Amino acid sequence: MAKGHITLIGGGPGDPELITVAGYKALLSADVVLADRLGPTALLADLSDDVLVINVGKSPGCHVKTQDETNELLVKYALEGKHVVRLKGGDPFVLGRGGEEMLYAAQYGIRTRVIPGITSAISVPGAAGIPVTHRGIAAGFTVVSGHAELADVPIRSDHTLAVLMGVSNLTLIVETLLTRGLPSSTPIAIVERGYSQTQRTTIGTLEEIVVRARKAAVANPAVIVIGDVVRLAPEASDQLVDLLPLENADATEPASFVD
Repeated sequence: MAKGHITLIGGGPGDPELITVAGYKALLSADVVLADRLGPTALLADLSDDVLVINVGKSPGCHVKTQDETNELLVKYALEGKHVVRLKGGDPFVLGRGGEEMLYAAQYGIRTRVIPGITSAISVPGAAGIPVTHRGIAAGFTVVSGHAELADVPIRSDHTLAVLMGVSNLTLIVETLLTRGLPSSTPIAIVERGYSQTQRTTIGTLEEIVVRARKAAVANPAVIVIGDVVRLAPEASDQLVDLLPLENADATEPASFVD
């Protein structure tokens, strides 16, 4: 039997209308789909009844499939001659482990096509009216995982940091940036559920964002944006002016968030 092939599709931040045309066409041609929970899963309803759909999505503390198991499934069905689609949220190569899947398939001589997607690192801040760069405010940005080391990223309020998967580590992220010398007055935004009907933005400064986030019960999926560009958000004029101690909030109390 001839080998099949794999397509890694970046589905964008979750809104089914934000997948690329190429990505949508490839999805409709699939024999097997391995889908992430944060991808545009509503599009799975457009598939033929004979398409095998497997949920391999990961959530904090609950992995339906490990990454190794996902790699093995991709290869298993491709070796059966099938077109296997890996439907991911965001972009496959931006903290999406798409490179690992591509390299694993290559060990078996399986051809992999990569269809890029709109990364949530840029699009979700944009949905909240926050550009990651803006003339005269920020000329560059860095994208990091909330579980990664922040010791080597640029630390300036005019260089934007976009942090993915960082809600559960918000306290540590803030402490690290303050220790490295970022001013406590640096604005920070947490944009939850970008492009959904329940999108919400929580804005503050490094000094008090942990308290605000705890009171708001922020939860993933979310993108954390740090830097002067946050002041451009529509909500910033209300949330960053004359910040006062939050009522009934104890800043010394350990923060807990839903990740």
